[in-house]
Amino acid sequence: MRTYTSPEEIDAQMKEEKERKETETESGGAGAQPDGVEEQLPGSGSEDSDDDEGSQKRGGVEGMIEIENPNRIVQKSKKVTQIEMDEPKTLSRREREELEKQKAKERYMKMHLAGKTDQAKADLARLAIVRKQREDAAKKKEEEKKRAAAGKAAK
Repeated sequence: MRTYTSPEEIDAQMKEEKERKETETESGGAGAQPDGVEEQLPGSGSEDSDDDEGSQKRGGVEGMIEIENPNRIVQKSKKVTQIEMDEPKTLSRREREELEKQKAKERYMKMHLAGKTDQAKADLARLAIVRKQREDAAKKKEEEKKRAAAGKAAK
């Protein structure tokens, strides 16, 4: 014969369960039970107790011996500040190579601006030749202007 729980009993059970959860959270989750509230609420089925026992107890040899798998990696939760601190220390090979390339390029540019590289020396030599040619051309123009002015004054 089946027995059914009345809606009033269900409401009472729900209220007790809410009160129990609230008191647990207020007490810091220490598992303190308020007086008058049982571990298992009245009217609840035996399925709840079987599930709880099955997760806590292990059958056979597992219940007797604690076995820890050395190959299993236990993931530890990290705080955001810890993750950010670890980032600069561990760089991948590609990231390291990219940083080295950037640093080498910066060093080359500094040396190039200082005129110490072969390319910079060649550029400076070409620049000196161009300046000299422009100076010579400017002198020739001045001389021609003087000759033209002297020719006009002589006429």
